Amino acid sequence: MINTYQTSVAAPPVPPRLSRSQQVLFPAPSQGHSKSLLRFLAGVVMLHLFLSVGGFIYLKQYDTMHPSQLPSVYRSSGKQETSDRALARMVVRQQTAHKSGYLQWDMDQSVLKSVRYYHNMWLTIEQPGDYYVYSRVTFSKGDPKLPLVSMVKLRESEKIEEKIVMQAYCNLDSSGVSQLCTATQGELLTLEKGNQLSVWLPDLSLVNYEEGATTFGIFRL
Repeated sequence: MINTYQTSVAAPPVPPRLSRSQQVLFPAPSQGHSKSLLRFLAGVVMLHLFLSVGGFIYLKQYDTMHPSQLPSVYRSSGKQETSDRALARMVVRQQTAHKSGYLQWDMDQSVLKSVRYYHNMWLTIEQPGDYYVYSRVTFSKGDPKLPLVSMVKLRESEKIEEKIVMQAYCNLDSSGVSQLCTATQGELLTLEKGNQLSVWLPDLSLVNYEEGATTFGIFRL
């Protein structure tokens, strides 16, 4: 005999099956939301366009900019090295004594960089190396017994006798008419630290001391 067991608990519900013809619908965005999205996209496009145009203008200006206008971080190391090179441009001081001797320099008007001076006459080398040395001496008077010559002399130190390393001549007409002549010279010299240079003349009173007429200088290459 088979006993049948019954319960009052209902069976779990079966989920409904979707038929193939039934479609799932999603709510359409509101009109205000669509406008906000369009504004955002338009802003992104404009920002990208602005950055592209601005970058092009900057690169164009940078490409045509003179090196001296560039920020220091972009300048070449060669320029910085040049600014540290030793140099001197001497402005002569007037001397009226009728005697031979060395030209003296107006230290308030002269320019010196990494170069020392000794007794207002000698330039003392601080940085060894190759130097371009130049001298320009203008004469306004002549002497029948003395040649118009300027000599650049070098001595290795204060206690060693000097020697001639450069010299130049010029001539004045003996007609008596006031004239000028200039003895100009330039030479490449290899100098050591402590070497000294100066300009010697047979008669300091024959020199033209007008501004720019007589000068002396060195530049480390």
